[in-house]
Amino acid sequence: MQADFFAKKRRNSIGFFAILAAITVGAIIITEYDIVKGFESLPRAVTWALGNFYPTQESLVKLPDILSSLIETLLVSIAATSIGAVFALFFALMGSNTTRVNAFFGSISRAIATLFRNIDVAAWALILLFSFGQSSLTGYFALFFGSFGFLTRAFVETIDEVSGGSVEALRATGANYASIIFQSVIPSSVPQMLSWVLFMIETNIRSATLIGLLTGSGIGFTFNLYYKSLNYDIASLVVVTIIISILLIESISNYVRRVIL
Repeated sequence: MQADFFAKKRRNSIGFFAILAAITVGAIIITEYDIVKGFESLPRAVTWALGNFYPTQESLVKLPDILSSLIETLLVSIAATSIGAVFALFFALMGSNTTRVNAFFGSISRAIATLFRNIDVAAWALILLFSFGQSSLTGYFALFFGSFGFLTRAFVETIDEVSGGSVEALRATGANYASIIFQSVIPSSVPQMLSWVLFMIETNIRSATLIGLLTGSGIGFTFNLYYKSLNYDIASLVVVTIIISILLIESISNYVRRVIL
């Protein structure tokens, strides 16, 4: 019986990889991608980067301006995530099977979260450009909508996973809805929710670089400005500051997770 189970699992795995390989080959044929030429270009790209794309002593003069743009990007990312988390918590409480008021509001909350989650932040930025133009506000709302959709889904799963038993116990004692939320759901879910918020901040900082290219703001715009003007030494300095900031934020985030979880 066990041998049949593993054999079936192995056949399913082989079938999956066969389908994936077929899709890959089909995509290569349709797009007319030259694999050999692609791999041959890698050494030339690395050689060019090593010879041109590196910070110089002269580029350090622009470091204060780069740091100013970086700080703007970090603050927008944190603000969008934090406010998105507040709205996500409300919709998660309405959409969770454990805490929803009724099935109708639960379905509406989940549908809204699904809509916002499945539209990429870059797509949100393009949509919002028509309303707000190229500005930090456009980037903020793009990150906010993306954060709201993702965190609502994450919070719903967290509430359903960690709060089910305690909620049933409080309901059995006759506790009202507010007591259930503030005495059971939120206290038991906060550590995991904070972990999701920290993860979203990391993600938004990475996404904000791309968003800045579209919205003409933040560190993404700074990189695009110097790269298009062929100031590769300054553009590379922008990349270095982005990498350092992401690694620093990730280290802080991992430390906080170890403390709260």
